[in-house]
Amino acid sequence: MNIEYYLRRDYITKLLDEGKRVDQRAFDEYRPIEITKNYVKEKADGSAYVTLGNTKVLVGISLGVGEPYPDNPESGVLSTGAELRPIASPDFELGPPREDAIELARVLDRGIRESGMIDLDKLFIEEDKVWMVFIDTHILDHDGNLFDAATIAAVTALLNTQLPKYEDEKIIRGEWKGKLPTTCVPLSCTMAKIKDKVLLDPLLDEEHAMDARLTVTTTDTVNAMQKGGFGSLTLEEVEKAVDLAFEKSKDLRKKVEEA
Repeated sequence: MNIEYYLRRDYITKLLDEGKRVDQRAFDEYRPIEITKNYVKEKADGSAYVTLGNTKVLVGISLGVGEPYPDNPESGVLSTGAELRPIASPDFELGPPREDAIELARVLDRGIRESGMIDLDKLFIEEDKVWMVFIDTHILDHDGNLFDAATIAAVTALLNTQLPKYEDEKIIRGEWKGKLPTTCVPLSCTMAKIKDKVLLDPLLDEEHAMDARLTVTTTDTVNAMQKGGFGSLTLEEVEKAVDLAFEKSKDLRKKVEEA
């Protein structure tokens, strides 16, 4: 940890001891969220642009036709990727996927996959041909909590993705069969632990100061969890985090469905 991060952590922890956060939010409060669906209309089958405070994420959904996995010959294929653009943060660099980009893609993929949000069985076309769903996540501005911003954007984009017609071994965009078959709205809630305080929707400075992080993705049940950081969480802290995730995801779900 360099001296700048050390000083920020010291400032943040002193505020937390006074029951305050750097942006004056409550410990269990999200930053303002804005959702724009169908942000990219010509080059994506579905898309969404989300701002979570100063964090900005764009997700595009593209559909293709390909071979299914051998162990699921009649199910569609889901593939999730994330790109951390240098314009989003001075810490991001061009080149192969970074560890944090891989983690972001995996957390996003797991929450959607394990919830069964996409009915992959309905994406079967014919023997050895299924629809393939590609989720491309682009981080445009990083000010903390990429997991929740990316999940909101991806889920919104998927809910508004149109399934094109497929005839004579060609995808006919502009002629639609209907929307992508979805079953639920999984959403994640991310919390950071700094000393003995647990904060919802951490800012980037709070992430630099955190000891541990927990992301919980829910529908009517827990679909996925991801722990980050080098510190630990007590069983009581995990249980409270799960309860908070269920509570806050209700408000997030309303925002997504309204969008």
